[in-house]
Amino acid sequence: MKKIMNNTSISIFIKILSLAFLCWSAISFSQEKLWTLEACVNHALEHNITVKQAENTLLTNNQDIIAAKGQFLPSLSASASQGLSLGTSLVAEGIFANRTSHSTNLGLSVSQTVFNGFRNLNNKKSAFLNRETNELELNRIKDDISLNVVNAYLNVLFNKENLETAEAQFQFSEKQLEQVKSLVDAGAQPKANVYDAEATLSRDAQQVTLAENNFNLALLSLSQLLQVPYKGFNVEIIDVNTPSEAVMYDSVDPVLNYALENRNEIKIAEKNIESAELNTEISKGGYLPSVSLSYGFGANAFYSNLSDNEAAFFDQLDNNKGHSFNLGVSIPIFSRFQNKTNVAKAKIQEDNFKLRLEQAKIDLESNIQRAYTDAQAGLKAYVAAKKSLEYQTLAFNNSKERFDIGVMTAFELEQARVQLINAESSLINAKYDFVFKTKVLDFYIGKSLMD
Repeated sequence: MKKIMNNTSISIFIKILSLAFLCWSAISFSQEKLWTLEACVNHALEHNITVKQAENTLLTNNQDIIAAKGQFLPSLSASASQGLSLGTSLVAEGIFANRTSHSTNLGLSVSQTVFNGFRNLNNKKSAFLNRETNELELNRIKDDISLNVVNAYLNVLFNKENLETAEAQFQFSEKQLEQVKSLVDAGAQPKANVYDAEATLSRDAQQVTLAENNFNLALLSLSQLLQVPYKGFNVEIIDVNTPSEAVMYDSVDPVLNYALENRNEIKIAEKNIESAELNTEISKGGYLPSVSLSYGFGANAFYSNLSDNEAAFFDQLDNNKGHSFNLGVSIPIFSRFQNKTNVAKAKIQEDNFKLRLEQAKIDLESNIQRAYTDAQAGLKAYVAAKKSLEYQTLAFNNSKERFDIGVMTAFELEQARVQLINAESSLINAKYDFVFKTKVLDFYIGKSLMD
């Protein structure tokens, strides 16, 4: 009798804890901001550190473009110097005197590169190309982050559904315990069945706790991915469309063809080849002559303590002004193999980027083929899990009816119930597994991941 009272007390305690948790959850839920899938993706794209670093790289590229354009403009510089000389100097044959002199020099010079082997032109093209490549890299990073957020969000929904299933099983076990007690009180079943029902209720309470923990961990992972505080974080629970064969593509070819034409990793590899080709042209420019044109204007003034008839400062500047023009041509003859090795290394790098493009295509095709095969397998697993749940539901209902009329033991009913729980869990797993795998295919074909 004492043991029965202890078990009953445990059952009541579990009920009180569950009710308290549900009340606390309801109060907290009403106060929390619910994050939608779209809000999660947008927040991640806006605040992710990797995205910000990629955006800063674009800002650097913009400055590189400005610098490359500036190479076509002439350089302008001004100079000014003031000199003081003290000491003995020869002023006539055999005559020395202490002299203090002041000199002022002013100048203005303009220099323009006329031709330097097309390097300025190719450097400008390279600067624009680098920005285009980094824009594609930024888009690739955003795509990957979006897919990761969707995956984490689906994981939250998956664990939420598992939690609801565990709670439903707990509630069923509560009703089953009450029913068994009634049958025992009526003398239709032995008291041992009460102990079995209470043990089942305890196990179901443990499963609820485990499901709650997994749900909270899924929320924690998503909040960390979004870089937001976990406290008070919660998401909008949306209905995931029931998977069907209609969401599958008839063939992997459309996905492959679209991806090879439009995926950012392929475009980045192609841009890298263009950049390598430009670097080869820049290196070849070292074989060509360079031509520069410069102009200078200068004036100076000079004063000494040995003379009293120097002109005024500005008069001297006006009298001593002058212009200079210079045309320079530099023809490379022997550069100690520098030009030769630069061109050779640029061509090797060009070949390497072509190989990287081929490897990127191979990797992309392999990933898409694997994703398509996984999606096909996921669909088959979902269909099989759905049929299994239907059969297990019928089998359990039949077992419960037989248990109620006393032709089945509590152990046999529990076995049927465990099989039903396993079938429900398998269906949830198969459902979200297939949904995510179809999202991966949508990702490769450019469809929105938030539909």
